[in-house]
Amino acid sequence: MMSVTPIPALSDNYIWLLRQDTSQSVCVVDPGEAAPVIEFLERESLTLKCILITHHHHDHTGGLAELIKRYSPHVIGPDNPKIEGIDETVGDGDEVRIMGRLFDVMATPGHTLDHISYFTAGIPALLFCGDTLFCAGCGRLFEGTPEQMYTALKKFAELPEDTLVFAAHEYTQANLTFARAADPENEDVKHALQECEKARALDRPTLPSTIGRELKINPYLRVGTDSVRQAAGTQGVNNDDLATFTTLREWKNRF
Repeated sequence: MMSVTPIPALSDNYIWLLRQDTSQSVCVVDPGEAAPVIEFLERESLTLKCILITHHHHDHTGGLAELIKRYSPHVIGPDNPKIEGIDETVGDGDEVRIMGRLFDVMATPGHTLDHISYFTAGIPALLFCGDTLFCAGCGRLFEGTPEQMYTALKKFAELPEDTLVFAAHEYTQANLTFARAADPENEDVKHALQECEKARALDRPTLPSTIGRELKINPYLRVGTDSVRQAAGTQGVNNDDLATFTTLREWKNRF
């Protein structure tokens, strides 16, 4: 059984640590800084064997150099020369074996053009989606287009509903606050926000989510519903699903 542990980093990042059963060898995803990873590894007497990278932003790669120097892990990531230290470049349709489990690589551009995500089926199914999908939200479009991001999110929507979603940031409360405006008739959103506020008051992570939960509370996955369409119509164009998505993402930018 693979376990996944959050390592808080920077102001609101999570570095996810993957461990298979009781093995002392582990993998981490998107180490934005090295210090919290090193502290965790040393405290638990673990060995860093692998690093997965989803995209080139510094808050996902800033710890790479120090971790490589200290542990010499195998680093897997997108084909982007901006990321120094990649040993194995991967893209859409590739497969990688991590801690004994086979992961599918998915191209998920939108937030950045090089963004990839990692999915493994099984019990449980796991998705490491970086800054593409958040709980109740999605990433800003720094490099890609609305169509690219919308296409990426549709890929996620087709995954098994029990898939655990490991996003890279603790943005849930802000996203649910926006979702309440963007999907005002949604009782699941209201309940999720209450639960989120309780968790954050206790300094507990609100992640992982699941694909099934996101289909109920994430407005970007619900652009075809009447409630979201009507809300988007107060802010801009909503004559099809992509236009509704584009309006929502621009609305969130100024919300």
